[in-house]
Amino acid sequence: MKNSKSKSLEIAKQFLGKEVEIIIDRPLGSKHPKHGFVYEVNYGYIKNTLSPDGKELDAYYLGVNYPLEKAEGEAIAIIHRDDNDDDKLIVVPVGTNLTDKEILEKTLFQEQYFKSTVVRKIN
Repeated sequence: MKNSKSKSLEIAKQFLGKEVEIIIDRPLGSKHPKHGFVYEVNYGYIKNTLSPDGKELDAYYLGVNYPLEKAEGEAIAIIHRDDNDDDKLIVVPVGTNLTDKEILEKTLFQEQYFKSTVVRKIN
């Protein structure tokens, strides 16, 4: 039987390689409402999705250096948390390429608190 960690990853994998729209509820420069750290990238969610935590699927929007309210782009990777059931999509403007290292560096402000790896589309 799969645990919630693998369910989160399976949900996120459905979006890899696809164009999606993100609602940005934590724009670049905003503070986390509970933990107080500052978002160094735009962060939001994919509408009408459901993750194991009961909320919509979260996403980092990378490749734009100013605050946004919503964004469209391609889901190029997943931040998979080995110690948490809340995986995150990595979405970028179409045609933008980032290495795993660049993704981890840009999301470190939040992912430093988790054991995270980058997952790419498996052909």
